[in-house]
Amino acid sequence: MLRNLLLISSSILYGTDFLDHAEVEIRDHLRGVRSVLFVPYAMKEHDPYHAKVRARLEQMDLECDSIHLHPDPREAVKNAESIFVGGGNTFRLLKTLYEKDLLRAIRERVDRGARYIGSSAGTNVACPTIRTTNDMPVVEPPSLTAMGLVPFQINPHYLDPDLSSRHMGETREERIREYLEENDLPVVGLREGTMLRIENGNYLLKGVTSARIFRKGREAVEIEPGNLLNSILSVPSW
Repeated sequence: MLRNLLLISSSILYGTDFLDHAEVEIRDHLRGVRSVLFVPYAMKEHDPYHAKVRARLEQMDLECDSIHLHPDPREAVKNAESIFVGGGNTFRLLKTLYEKDLLRAIRERVDRGARYIGSSAGTNVACPTIRTTNDMPVVEPPSLTAMGLVPFQINPHYLDPDLSSRHMGETREERIREYLEENDLPVVGLREGTMLRIENGNYLLKGVTSARIFRKGREAVEIEPGNLLNSILSVPSW
């Protein structure tokens, strides 16, 4: 079965409230779905995070359960109509997914038809690895390998170089190019306010600004919202 994913760069866009900029896409992506299983493991405190997400999704007429409330998280995943993996620290999130043996469980449930939403860290773990996250490794997961729901990497919160800045550290583009010195998978730089809709084997860019695509040995390119990424990323339609 074709995977149905919505991979969001960030939960908040400057000048708007939580998930406001993504509401239209979330509603469309979850059309016909009544309940969402939220995964709060990227944050330390699960209850307040769940309460925040539940309140926002209820405004969209969606019920929101949380996986941390279930004694058997894998059973909760098996019964989920849709799964929303929230943002926070990607290393913490991945470590917990390994500890609770959820990587395969979520991937198999998505392959059986559950809709998946990821935001920030939740988008990172949908990639083959978390090597293009911006987060500090505050904990150590057993591996950097993630769920592989898409066959390329994503860098959420992608930032363009600030030519007026006196900061002398690496830019985001330089860090991504370092990744490509050692790895072959292309990287989608998702600026805040952008997201990927994966449906019927197509990778469609949505949102309010362009994305920057990095490929090994090639110049980076800009893709505007409304365009498919399949050919530029040379990824299969599955």
